[in-house]
Amino acid sequence: MAKEHNDEMPDWSAYRGVLIVVEQREGAAKKVSWQLLGEGRKLAAKLEVPLMALVLGENVAHLAEEAVHYGADRVYLCEAPELRDYRTRPYSRVCLKLIEEAKPEIVLFGATATGRDLAGAIATHLPTGLTADTTQLDVEPPPSRLLLASRPAFSEKMMATILCKQYRPQMATARAGVFQALPKDTAREGEIIRMDCPMREEEIAAQVLDFLRETGKLNLEEAEIIVAGGRGLGGPDAFGLLAELAGALGGVVGASRAAVDAGWITHEHQVGQTGATVRPKLYIAVGISGAVQHTVGMSGADVVVAINRDANAPIFQFAHYGIVGDLFKIVPALTQVFRERRQLFGVKAPEQVEQAQVADADARERSEAK
Repeated sequence: MAKEHNDEMPDWSAYRGVLIVVEQREGAAKKVSWQLLGEGRKLAAKLEVPLMALVLGENVAHLAEEAVHYGADRVYLCEAPELRDYRTRPYSRVCLKLIEEAKPEIVLFGATATGRDLAGAIATHLPTGLTADTTQLDVEPPPSRLLLASRPAFSEKMMATILCKQYRPQMATARAGVFQALPKDTAREGEIIRMDCPMREEEIAAQVLDFLRETGKLNLEEAEIIVAGGRGLGGPDAFGLLAELAGALGGVVGASRAAVDAGWITHEHQVGQTGATVRPKLYIAVGISGAVQHTVGMSGADVVVAINRDANAPIFQFAHYGIVGDLFKIVPALTQVFRERRQLFGVKAPEQVEQAQVADADARERSEAK
């Protein structure tokens, strides 16, 4: 006799609320945490539930207050010497304890190195799944209350929406730069609940002996100005011109997938679905055609300026301002004008000289190798 299939959904009515795990280092929160609070606010409103945040670390009470200012209704604060530096075991134990007690139906982490590690560790201890590296989040209204976590799939050719129908909480990591943080409201009030760390130092196998900060490393996701180049540059040498323009503006150098695949610049500069998702104040696209793979990674920029020889390039559909012409004449001219304007008005550019030099040296090295 065939076994009867049970299509009834488990009763998860005790699980309510959206929880954002705030990531911090040395008392400074990662921007992705506030971005997730902004998106979490929308999800919580649709589900008519509170938006919660978890802050872990040592001497990080100010971040709990900031979380309220950025949209959290309730913040769980766990401060302990054991949490000063990120270590998987103590951080995951605090998260598991809170999930067991607060029972959120959705838990979100930033898709950073730390966020991915922590979310994965937690998922192995819970009867639930984890959607990684999401770029779109939404929820179905009650009664299903399902999290719709979407991410690029099939070599970035389509978007896949992943559901967790049978288990709770529903968990996902989300890319930095995709979502927008709410304006900081210092008048906003919320509840801050302190909780104890469930682990003592002698119970933790891993020890942090020292933390070596890497200097000169490119951080596209937090850059306010990006000058990016694509296939239209014709080779690696032109990235030296972009580095000079970025330096004059106090920005960093980005690139399209085509330029990276051609070996003209390293992958850490790549913007797009398979690179970084950015939300700068100014994005200058030089010699970039405007393929979907690239534009989804920079569409959140406040102002987009496109420079391309082809007047029909798709990038102009996304640009606020467009310049049609020879980039080898336009880019140096812009660099000179910005330098002159700053000198004229006595404004010192926050030039990131080291990053510009790295990009320039990298381009020249690759050119010589060829």
